Parts: sequence; C-alpha cells; structure tokens
Amino acid sequence: MRILVVNAGSSSLKLRMLDEDDRVVATEDLPAPRGRAEEERVRRAIEGFGKVDAVGHRVVHGGTEFVDPVLIDADVTARLRSRTELAPLHQPKSLAALDAVNRILPEAPAVACFDTAFHAGMPPAASTYALPPEWRRRWSLKRYGFHGLSHAYASRRAAELLVRRPEDLRVVTCHLGAGASLAAVLGGRSVDTTMGFTPLEGLVMATRSGSVDPGLVLWLEEHAGTPPSELAATLEHRSGLLGLAGTADMRIILARADTGDAEAELALGVYVHRVRAGIAAMAASLGGLDAVVFTGGVGENAPAVRERVCAGLAFLGVQLDPDLNGLGTGDRQIGSESGPTRLLVVAAREDLEIARSLLLQEFT
Repeated sequence: MRILVVNAGSSSLKLRMLDEDDRVVATEDLPAPRGRAEEERVRRAIEGFGKVDAVGHRVVHGGTEFVDPVLIDADVTARLRSRTELAPLHQPKSLAALDAVNRILPEAPAVACFDTAFHAGMPPAASTYALPPEWRRRWSLKRYGFHGLSHAYASRRAAELLVRRPEDLRVVTCHLGAGASLAAVLGGRSVDTTMGFTPLEGLVMATRSGSVDPGLVLWLEEHAGTPPSELAATLEHRSGLLGLAGTADMRIILARADTGDAEAELALGVYVHRVRAGIAAMAASLGGLDAVVFTGGVGENAPAVRERVCAGLAFLGVQLDPDLNGLGTGDRQIGSESGPTRLLVVAAREDLEIARSLLLQEFT
C-alpha cells in the first residue's frame, strides 16, 4: 500500500509518499504563493513518485459534521466548500490542493482527514462558549480546536517512547510552529485545547495574536473606526511575534534576545508566558500530568524556548535535563530521570497520522 499524503500549508504544498512500512519513499515541497501550487509542477512531482494506491488530504476544518476521516466525492467536496467561512485562510488552500490532485489521480481513492476531528469529543465544559443558546445553535458556535493530526500523533508517539499504554497517560502536547496550540490528552483522547472557534484563539504565534480581550476588538471597531477586514488582517498577519518584535522568525528573536534587545526579550517573554500558563491549564483539565511533549518547528528545534517554558513548571514535576535538551536529536526524552513528569521531543508527523487514519478506516 503506497499512500500519497497532501498537506497544503500557507505558502507551500507538501507531498509525501509512504510505503507499507510507513517509510517516506518520496517527498516534494512545492511553493504555493497565495495558497496555490502550480498544477503542472504538482503533476510532475506525483508522476515521479510512481504508483499511488490512495491519497490522504489534510483538511483544517471539518465543522460539526466531519469528525472522522471521510472518502472524498463530489458531495463531500461541496460540503467542505460550504465551511470555508469557518477557516477562510486555510480551507481554500486544502480544497485547491484536493482539486488539483484529483485531476491528476482521478482513479485513486482520496480521503480527507481533519485537524478538528481529534478534538470533536471534548467534553461540553471545554468546548462550549458562554453565549446565548440561539447563537450557538444557529451558527454552530463552539470551540473546535485545531492541529489535531499533530496532537494525535505526538501523544501516541509519546506513549511508544515511554513504553506505556495511551489509555494510562495524561499528556500535554505542545505544537509550537508558525501556528501554535496545546492539547490536553487523556487516555489518548483530547479533552481540552487552546485554539477555539478559529485558529486565532490561544497562544501567541508567528503572526497571529492569539487570545485578546474581545472588548478590545470591539473598542477598536467602535471608537477607532477600524473596519472588520482591517481587524482580521492585523490579528492574523501583523500580530504575534511579528507585532512584538518586527519578525516572525523565532531564531532571529532568540539571537536578538541574547544581545539584550528589549523588543525581542518582550516577545520571547510574552510567548513563553502564554505557553507556560497554557500547559498549567491543560494539566488542570487532565487532573494531573504524566508527560509534556514538544513538537512543531519551534517545539522541535528551539532548546532555549523549551528551557524557558520548563523553568516555570517545576510545581508540575517538570525537570528539564540541560544536556539532553541541548544536544539530542530525533524523538527523545529531555527530562531528568528523577522528575515525575516525562519531557519529550517528537517530530511532527501528520503524514503518518493521515496514513494511519486511512488504513484504520479501511477506505482503501
């Protein structure tokens, strides 16, 4: 079984071919300006991969309807398009990739796997906004959560590394990349997360603000005359690390902070504060903590960020080993052996989670 995994990002289209042993046997990252890759380049890449038995697409938003992987047909595609307004920055890119690959591989069964699905079973106390019921019913206003494919894989991989059953673990997974979110995973299931109705809620991100007081947004609209389109563009594209330090690149911020740059120090401080507070909140949702997992571009590759985050979590049994944190590579433990809470770094592998979803659902 050879599965092509399609992951449409904000500026690139990632193609991964996995064989029956979960090995990546072919890979291509294509530029996708404005969320669309040139179809002829996609065709050449896929044809160069050889035989494709099935295709798995990462789709950001499944709404309340799609809470499991689903075989894609014309009806499913139309229903996904109707949910574009729930994720206007992400859904069109996924759908554009879906359309292009379907034209290239019309005979291959294709399955959509949703970033929201892992969080679909969160308890009502965690997923419900304190809004009037008529609002919640009419517009399906709730906390959906995102990065579910990454959180699902990271928590499952943590159990493997710890030689524990997922059912026995209370894990906080930290997906820290351009987008960032945390999840509380109890017995292999998400019970809380930091993102909500949109991927804007929660942690400080590369260009996204994360949570801000809704009254602040209303004040800007009413008293400063800021139109909704400008508010949305600013919160999504000109805030976060970029708004605090003038750059969205964590590597640059860390280097500047080492020189005493005040803006970089503030950006790093705000970022770490949100992550640290979020981990504590997730631990409260779990009723305790067995492991913390770092994944994503920043989570995997920024030891200094992990060190700063863990420095304030000793009360949760978190004890970072500086040598393991700074020198190791690959999936590994980075915590002190004497600490009651395990600390791990796990490479983000949404491709494996998508392939696993296809095989478990037996769509192929």
